[in-house]
Amino acid sequence: MNFHEILVINVSRIGDTLLVTPAVRALAKAFPAARITFLGHPKRMEVVEHLPFLACVGAITKHRALWRGWLPGKRWDLALVFGFDEPLAAYALRVARHVVAFRQQNAQLNAKLFRCIEKPAFQTLHAALHPLLFTRALGVPDAGLRLAYEVTPEERSWARQTAPKGKPLVGLQVASFPTKGYRDWPLENFAALGQRILARWRGAHLVFFGGSGDEERTRQIVARFPGQATSFAGKLTLRQSAALMNELDLYVGVDTGPTHIMGALDAPMVALYHCYSPSRVLAPLERARCYVVDHPRTQSCSAETPMAELPVDAVWAQVLEALSA
Repeated sequence: MNFHEILVINVSRIGDTLLVTPAVRALAKAFPAARITFLGHPKRMEVVEHLPFLACVGAITKHRALWRGWLPGKRWDLALVFGFDEPLAAYALRVARHVVAFRQQNAQLNAKLFRCIEKPAFQTLHAALHPLLFTRALGVPDAGLRLAYEVTPEERSWARQTAPKGKPLVGLQVASFPTKGYRDWPLENFAALGQRILARWRGAHLVFFGGSGDEERTRQIVARFPGQATSFAGKLTLRQSAALMNELDLYVGVDTGPTHIMGALDAPMVALYHCYSPSRVLAPLERARCYVVDHPRTQSCSAETPMAELPVDAVWAQVLEALSA
């Protein structure tokens, strides 16, 4: 079976948006003549803009989906709906001839699916492999497990003019999003790591990333290193942050959206993982120069387990390895 118009729907956070890119790449390789449209979260869809295998990128939400797709005719030959929002799956059934989706709570809807995908049990499969269950169900071979993100030449030029002077230039992402705060490494630990970096490399400069809610905490750390650190928290768009990250000599970050973006770029990275969200299910796959640091607990772990139990020495060892390599 051949498909000429393909729709991908993935309304999610930054990381989960990027995690479907290996599956979309596989579709593009299997159906090189197809036009692939990607509909994502209005505030997150920009992470897949400019990918060479996408023809169109747009926005949708589960609420908007209720009012869309009621005109006669089906625009797409195939639609893949990632996630568990039933309105999105129902929308896809209105606009596409064949729909692949996870099993929903609605048995009548499931009966209409071209392929109905069973959700894997919690942490039994790497997050990047979940979307590939969809393409594999269609008989589409994998086309690599590396996440995809594209920095444009204009963004690269802006970043090179904006990046602070310093060698090595080390970027730090100190916080995850509020609902996953258990993944945050203590600020004091980041400050201690920064002190070691600046003592070891006298010409180094620290660059702190984050959203508007991270401005105060990053300001506190930057104040400790006058002239040797800069905070961009709350000052950049998502794509500007990614472009600046692309110019780093090293990135160190907790498990969150920017760390997933870094997993699609090329500079060395050190990623910190909580035991409740370990690297075995979230770390970038097929990513050279990626150094992971897992929380030391392997049992009796929950979202209440302190990330402070991850020592500075463990992260520092990986920083030395990354920069020496």
